[in-house]
Parts: sequence; C-alpha cells; structure tokens
Amino acid sequence: QVQLTESGGGLVQAGGSLRLSCAASGRTLSSYAMAWFRQAPGKEREFVAGTWSGTNTYYTYYQDSVKGRFTISRDYAKNTVYLQMNSLKPEDTAVYYCARKTGTGKYELASLYGDWGQGTQVTVSG
Repeated sequence: QVQLTESGGGLVQAGGSLRLSCAASGRTLSSYAMAWFRQAPGKEREFVAGTWSGTNTYYTYYQDSVKGRFTISRDYAKNTVYLQMNSLKPEDTAVYYCARKTGTGKYELASLYGDWGQGTQVTVSG
C-alpha cells in the first residue's frame, strides 16, 4: 500500500492559479496510473485528470471541463504527482484528492483506485 499526501490547496480568486502536489511514500508510483479527483459539497466525487506511463512516453487524460486549464504531471525522482490549475473558476471549488489506480478499466471510475490521499480544499471566489 502507498500513502498519498496532498498539499497546495487554498483560497484563490477566479482567474487565478494553484498547483497541487501529491507526495507518495511506501511504494514507487512510476508503474502506476495516477489521477486527481474532486468532490464538491453535495456532489459525487468526479474524475479530473489522470496520467499513466507508456514505453518511453506518458499519457494524460482530462475531464472536458478542465481541458486547456489544468495540467497533470509527475516527478519520478520525487515520487510526486502534480496538478497545475490555471484560469480557475468558482465551479472548480471542491476538495481535491489524488489516487493510485489499482484496478483495470476506465480511468474515470473512482472504484478502480485503491489508494487515496486525505484531500486538499480548493476554494475559488467569484
């Protein structure tokens, strides 16, 4: 099992930026798909962005509402995954979680992720 710790959340005005970090311990993340999810009050947890490694390359995948604004990346040496969030909107307000994919299937399914961080709050004021 891996321990995931998110940081970088906070309060920002609409149009601003934040970078979330997800530091892992207990296991290297290099061979696993990783993702960011978010959950707003009264709503279900939803997929935001994911990344996984291929042969000499890596892939990324985004929810339509964040394409062009958010960027997921990872630092293999630091065993850390990031989510750069630009042009933030009030509707991006949520608790953001990083997760390690342990099952096979669609990347958007939260049930396929076996390890989760505790979450970090992002609040965008309008």
